[in-house]
Amino acid sequence: MLTVNPQRRINATEALKHPWICQRERVASVVHRQQTVDCLKKFNARRKLKGAILTTMLATRNFSSRSIVAKKGDGSHVKESTESNTTVEDDDCKARKQEIVKLTEQLVEAITVGDYEAYTKLCDPHLTSFEPEALSNLVEGMEFHKFYFDNVLGKFRKAINTTILNPNVHLLGDEAACIAYVRLSQYIDRQGVPHTEQAEETRVWHRHDGRWQHIHFHRSQNGSK
Repeated sequence: MLTVNPQRRINATEALKHPWICQRERVASVVHRQQTVDCLKKFNARRKLKGAILTTMLATRNFSSRSIVAKKGDGSHVKESTESNTTVEDDDCKARKQEIVKLTEQLVEAITVGDYEAYTKLCDPHLTSFEPEALSNLVEGMEFHKFYFDNVLGKFRKAINTTILNPNVHLLGDEAACIAYVRLSQYIDRQGVPHTEQAEETRVWHRHDGRWQHIHFHRSQNGSK
């Protein structure tokens, strides 16, 4: 009787002769029981899905809002307009990103003061890099960098101040992360002349056995002023 197509639907007389009606005690409690249960499960799943979609839509509307305040009487129509596209991150992601920033600051500090021991503790022995000193060649290992720690860093500068600007961290799963930023280095040479160097750096970190290690970086140098 529930068939939509009237040509395929049984009539009242046929319905009265159906086992579901005339043999209710023996048939009705068994026939279609599992099918009915399956249909109820599907309906409940759709109901939950619909609720989740509505919740997501409401949250998106709340976090992406635009407000305009009208100012009357002076011919001005808009006083202020603000728009927000804030992405909610869980505390774990924020903590891991902050950890990568802190590790990068420690690494840059080791480079600034010429502390090779501290530098090696943060780096993988097979560290790879592209940097101006390598003339566009890929460098692997620590020996290339050790030369500058032994002979250049901290040797010809009286004072150094390093600033990391706009660090941006991308988490690559649970065991890897990439950070990009601008590094400003202020120093005074032996003649007492102040200089500022700017470099754009991208560094890749990998967590192995519960410890983060620096495994690759790319640095572009913009010279000094």
